[in-house]
Amino acid sequence: MITIVCSTNRNDALSYQISLLYQQVLADLGAESEILNLNDLPADFAFSALYENSGKNEQFNTFSTHMSQAQKYVFIVPEYNGSFPGVLKTFIDGLEYPNTFKNKKCALVGLSSGVQGGGLALSHLTDIFNYCGMNVLALKPKLARIEAHIDGDFQITNNLYMQLLKEQAEKFIEF
Repeated sequence: MITIVCSTNRNDALSYQISLLYQQVLADLGAESEILNLNDLPADFAFSALYENSGKNEQFNTFSTHMSQAQKYVFIVPEYNGSFPGVLKTFIDGLEYPNTFKNKKCALVGLSSGVQGGGLALSHLTDIFNYCGMNVLALKPKLARIEAHIDGDFQITNNLYMQLLKEQAEKFIEF
């Protein structure tokens, strides 16, 4: 089972639509997956579930347990201010270190409204995951100007983007 992490807590985020699309790509390849949407985190988790409050927020504990039990993750990562969303960093900080990610595997997909496709965000996140002992797949699609390449049904209209997602998913299943 692959856990797809929608790495923002923004309502109506394109990241969630890309997470659904990626889930379909995996299903087409015969791989089971589930989506963990950071928008479903408790609103106060940064204060009620971290540090001295670790283990005290049952809703956050559900997320933490899920992440600890998973072995493979795909992070759908929007670019926020030249990096990844702060809610993702806070979420990672609330997980058990280093056991949540140590010796596990992940793939990263970046997306942005701008021209870099979240490249800096993926670089920052790769550094963090490497520090935590996670193995990060080298192929990291960067979906630049995403709004121009997605239709009203939230399907990617850019053939290269779809090719990269499918290629990454194939490699990740074998990874």
